Amino acid sequence: MKCISMYVLSLFLLTTLVLSSCGPAATPAPTPTTVPATSNPPTSTPTSIPTATIPAIKNLILATTTSTQDSGLLDVLIPAFEAQTGFLVQVVSVGSGAALKLGEQGNADVLLVHSPAAEVTYMNNGFGSDRRLVMHNDFIVVGPADDPAGVKAATSTVDAFQKIATSGSQFISRGDASGTNTKELALWKSADITSAGQTWYVESGQGMGATLTIASEMAAYTLTDRATFLANQPNLQLALLYEGDNALLNIYHVIVVNHDMWPSTNLDGATSFANYITSPEGQALIGAYGVDKYGQPLFIPDAGKTDASLGLP
Repeated sequence: MKCISMYVLSLFLLTTLVLSSCGPAATPAPTPTTVPATSNPPTSTPTSIPTATIPAIKNLILATTTSTQDSGLLDVLIPAFEAQTGFLVQVVSVGSGAALKLGEQGNADVLLVHSPAAEVTYMNNGFGSDRRLVMHNDFIVVGPADDPAGVKAATSTVDAFQKIATSGSQFISRGDASGTNTKELALWKSADITSAGQTWYVESGQGMGATLTIASEMAAYTLTDRATFLANQPNLQLALLYEGDNALLNIYHVIVVNHDMWPSTNLDGATSFANYITSPEGQALIGAYGVDKYGQPLFIPDAGKTDASLGLP
C-alpha cells in the first residue's frame, strides 16, 4: 500500500509540473503589411472618373432631333461624354421644333437641333443662354428607283419639288415641325407650290427613320438628312435622286437652356455637354463617324466656324 501511495504521489507531482510548463503561448505582434509604392493604381480601382470630378447632379436631359438618334451618332457621342464627365444623359429624341419647345418649358437642360431660323427666335426670346455651331451635313431627295417624277434630271431643288408636284407623285412629309419639316416647307414655298391638302401629299407626323420607312413602303418621295438615309438604306427600297444644292445644307447647333429662367435645369451638365461636343475630342468623334461603314463621314464638324461661313445670316 505504501508503494502504491508513493507512486500516486509521484504521478501527481509529474502531472503538475508538465501542466505548469504548458501555459498559453504568447501571441506574436502582427507584422505590418507594406504595400510597395507604384505609379499605377490597383487594377480594381476605377480610374475613368476620379471621385473629385463626379458631378453633384449627375442626370442630364438632352432634347435633340431624331436624325442624331436615328443616324447612330449619339451611340458614339453619349458614352464618351458620360465616361469623361460622370454625367448620365437622358436623351429625348423628337423633332427640332419639339426639342425647342421642351427648352422653352424648362423640361430639358441642353438641346442639339438643326432648325437655325427657329433657334435664332428661341435665343432672342431669352430661352437659351449659349448657342454654338457644332456640325453640318445635307438634305437629299430620295424616292423610288424608277423615279416617275424625273427628279434625277432636276436642275435645282426647287425644280425637283416642282417635278414631284406636277407629276402627282406621292410625297411623304414628316409634318412634325422638325428642322427637316421646316426645310421642306421652305422648299415648297420657294417652288411656289401649296402642298398642304394635295392628294399626293402625306404627313407622317413621325421622325425621320419612320418617315423613310413609310416612303419606302409607298414608293414615294421624301426629303431626308443624308445621315439617317445612309444608316437606314439597307432596309429601304429608296434611291438617292437629288443632292448637292446649297439650299440643302443641314446645320446643327447646341444650345444651353437658360438657367436664370429655369433654375432647376442642370447648368453644369448642359455646359459640359456643349463644351464636349465642340471640343477637339468631340469634334474628332463627329468627323470620324460613318467613315468605316459608309466610306464617308455622316457629319462635318464645324466648331470654331461662324454661321456666316456656312451661308447662314
